[in-house]
Amino acid sequence: MGCYLSKRTKKTPGYEEPTVLAAETPCEYALSKGSLLQIPGFAVSEVEALYELFKKLSSSVIDDGLIHKEELQLALFRNKNKRNFFADRIFYLFDVKRNGVIEFGEFVRSLGVFHPNAPVEDKIHFAFRLYDLRRTGFIEREELKEMVMALLHESDLLLSDDFVETIVDKTFCDADLKGDGKIDPDEWKEFVSKNPSLIKNMTLPHLKDITLAFPSFVSKTEVEDSEI
Repeated sequence: MGCYLSKRTKKTPGYEEPTVLAAETPCEYALSKGSLLQIPGFAVSEVEALYELFKKLSSSVIDDGLIHKEELQLALFRNKNKRNFFADRIFYLFDVKRNGVIEFGEFVRSLGVFHPNAPVEDKIHFAFRLYDLRRTGFIEREELKEMVMALLHESDLLLSDDFVETIVDKTFCDADLKGDGKIDPDEWKEFVSKNPSLIKNMTLPHLKDITLAFPSFVSKTEVEDSEI
C-alpha cells in the first residue's frame, strides 16, 4: 500500500520549519538592570500562523504554494493587474533568491524586519535598499526623485514639478553630508536618525502577538471578475 500525503499535511515548495525560522527572526536587545535582555521577534506559534496566511496568499491567483508578484500586489492593493511601484520594490526585496517567486522562508524572514521588536538598524538597512533602485550601494538623486514621485502618486497629491524638485534638492542636501552627489549607508543612517518618520512604515504593529486568527486580517485576497 503506497503512502498518501493529505492536503492537510502537504507543505508548500520551499517550506521551512517554524522552529528554525523563529530562531532566525531579528530581535532587539535592551539593557535591563545592568544586563543585556533579548526581546524576541516571532514565536514558533506565530510563524505557524504566518504559514496559514502564506498559504492563503500563495493560492489567490496561482495555486502553487509560492507567492507571485500579482498575488503580493493583490494582497497589498486589492488589484493584481495595475502595476504598483512599491509592490514591485517590496517583491524584489522579499524575493531573496531572485527566482521570481517568494517562498515561505523568504516571506517570514522579510516580514521579520517589520516586526516591532526588530532592530532599528535592520529597518534602516531595508529602507536603504528600497531607495537604492539601481543596486549600486548608494542612493542617487534620480532614485530619490523617483521615490518621491511614487509617494506623491500613491497619496494622490498634485504638486508642481518645481515643488517636487525643491523637496528632492532639500532632502538630498540634508542627507548627502559628504557632498559627493550620492547618499551612502552611513549618511542614510544619520539622516534617518534625524528624521525617524522615514522608517515609520517599517514597523507593523499587528505582527506582534500573532495568533492563528491573524490571517483573517487580510479580509479578502480574491478579486471579483467585475473588479478587474
